[in-house]
Amino acid sequence: MSVAAERLRPPSKTLMFLEGRAISELGAFLGALPLLSLAPRGDGHPVLVLPGLVASDASTRPLRSFLKNRGYAASGWRQGRNLGLRPGVQHAMTDLVKELSDTHGRKVSLVGWSLGGLYARQLAKMMAEHVRQVITLGSPFAAGPKATNAWRVYEMASGRSADQEDARFGGSLSGTPPVPTTAIFSRTDGICAWQGCMEKTSSTSESIEVESSHCGMGHHPAAVYAVADRLAQPEGQWKPFDRGGWRSLVYPDPNR
Repeated sequence: MSVAAERLRPPSKTLMFLEGRAISELGAFLGALPLLSLAPRGDGHPVLVLPGLVASDASTRPLRSFLKNRGYAASGWRQGRNLGLRPGVQHAMTDLVKELSDTHGRKVSLVGWSLGGLYARQLAKMMAEHVRQVITLGSPFAAGPKATNAWRVYEMASGRSADQEDARFGGSLSGTPPVPTTAIFSRTDGICAWQGCMEKTSSTSESIEVESSHCGMGHHPAAVYAVADRLAQPEGQWKPFDRGGWRSLVYPDPNR
């Protein structure tokens, strides 16, 4: 991790206060469902959705329900609240990825919100043969843990130091997974420094910016549409997100 990444500061108290808009973003998601139904349909492949810190599958239910309606075999992580990388969590996730891949006879797309996105990236590094693509939502993989407003909560929940990286779980967090990877982020994220949630651009990796809170990103209409758009790509034919036309009004240029 670069020195600049280590020096990133967490979002301001003002942005933290604005995280309350996550509730209105859920309302916006429900109101936007008729428009979101125009998103491309899927091909039935399995999608594993991983929740953020101290959240459970209940937090990802709106996104998973939407993806199921678009034709995907969407699954939660089935481990209750995400209290960090405690004993057994890693093995349960790898077993679930294998189970989903074997059951459907397809590679699994991994969608992870915040801490869940860190898990998704590391699973893809360890199990690339089972993973189709990775999509993260406000996941601070490219910054030090102190660049978030949640590191103390993580330490209390997990009993681990926020600075502790487990080399047995995919190695460095900042390294790009060896599968197509999309990082969705917001410059108004009140929990994680947005700079640490961006992916390096390459032929198989990208960043998509949305104007969202951190706590509402998993059901923000623009983020949900972007997830559906990315998942709908035929396997082996991944292309960067197209911001042309009306999308330029919704999705800012992430490199501006």
